Amino acid sequence: MNRKIIHIDMDAFYASVEQLDFPALRGKAIAVGGAEPRGVVATASYEARKFGVRSAISGVQARKLCPHLIFVKPRFDRYKQLSMQIRAIFYEYTDLVEPLSLDEAYLDVTENKKGNPSATLIAQEIRQRIFLETGLTASAGISVNKFVAKIASDYHKPNGQKTVPEAEVQEFLDVLDIKKFYGIGKVTAEKMYLLGIFKGKDLRSKSLAFLERNFGNSGHYYYELSRGIHRSEVQPFRIRKSVGAEQTFAENLTSEIYMERELSLIAQEVVQRLQKQQVAGKTITLKIKYSDFSTHTRSKTLKNFICTHEELMEPLRELLYQDRLHDSVRLLGVSLSNLNNDPEHLPPSRPQYIQLKLVFPEE
Repeated sequence: MNRKIIHIDMDAFYASVEQLDFPALRGKAIAVGGAEPRGVVATASYEARKFGVRSAISGVQARKLCPHLIFVKPRFDRYKQLSMQIRAIFYEYTDLVEPLSLDEAYLDVTENKKGNPSATLIAQEIRQRIFLETGLTASAGISVNKFVAKIASDYHKPNGQKTVPEAEVQEFLDVLDIKKFYGIGKVTAEKMYLLGIFKGKDLRSKSLAFLERNFGNSGHYYYELSRGIHRSEVQPFRIRKSVGAEQTFAENLTSEIYMERELSLIAQEVVQRLQKQQVAGKTITLKIKYSDFSTHTRSKTLKNFICTHEELMEPLRELLYQDRLHDSVRLLGVSLSNLNNDPEHLPPSRPQYIQLKLVFPEE
């Protein structure tokens, strides 16, 4: 049975919330994030995007692109409050809601609570309700699977929507630049360009053997994407794959002793998140970003699940001193994956949790 999938994506969500709550910011170029030398833009208003300001760029670079840019500190509690209000609207139409973040989600409305056979009309109604109830705008993509719906939601931004019926999926993808394919990142796109793959039709013209030879295990995935094949269902309860935290430093670190001290603080944050999620993991990963912005990761998989600060720090020290650092360090990150919430780790007759060792601070 063909599915009816909607991808809802809020328009410049964090920035739009700030402009909603503070009318003086409306119509102005603003960036949510930090203006300091190590600050990063979380999101930018559409007025700022006209100057090239985008998420994930440094605050310094953003200021150079747009000298009159206004920086606003993020207020995540407020963003989460509105996100929950918007999500409540989704659940009035279907229980098959898969949130991707605070500002976007997939909805499967093949069978919906309103009995409306038109996914296009449902998306339009949801967008209208979001605006009336929150004052914020959203864009939507509607199609037969998550992959095409997500691409379509970006087609008429902001405050628009696009429907791609099954009969038009191939035509839609054929003329699309492959860098717009969800799942094909910047590095892969550049490699495809070198191989003469620029549009969806170019990708579709390549044999499965060619794609697997050049892209390994991802070759089959790209082969199917170019044909609009994407079997992933909307998952209302997404299993968390990892828990982590990272820190960008005001000044680069050159001493491993200082790095170990910072790793201890980051590990403590990870422990708090593990306790909140009631999970433990086996694979620990250390992320190191150097001053030249190159990023390296080091991982180790343990025999047993771990979840305490002491258990984290032992392998982290080992990973830190595993190889010599080739430059000063601007960011460190710690993540724990291979979690015990993965069904493959759970006997079918056992409840899906383990007792965690909780450490309480002294009074």
